[in-house]
Amino acid sequence: MAVEQYRHYIRQLLSERAQRASNQQNAQEYEVQTVFDTERDHYQLLHVGWRGNKREFGCILHLDIKDGKIWIQHDGTEVGIANQLVEFGVPKQDIVLAFHEPEVRQFTGFGTGESKETSLAS
Repeated sequence: MAVEQYRHYIRQLLSERAQRASNQQNAQEYEVQTVFDTERDHYQLLHVGWRGNKREFGCILHLDIKDGKIWIQHDGTEVGIANQLVEFGVPKQDIVLAFHEPEVRQFTGFGTGESKETSLAS
């Protein structure tokens, strides 16, 4: 698949999640933000603001595209964005669960991030 298609999928999924989260917000000082750096291929979904008297800031999702593969740096969701990408047709070997140690990635069923994939899932 083309990298441009991966960019589209990532932007779509993060935008949908941001929209759903925004619809559920109670406090006006709390928002969910998308960050799309299409020049360097960094994509994030963040929450920022105040819930009552408590400051909230954090990364919900962080994905990068490197060497034609989608690297999931952080996934703080229950569903798992990797599964949604597979549903869109992204081959598992093109998805790297970067939050796992490099030595463990070969056992995830997804890509390892190495130049020549040596994944057991091939």
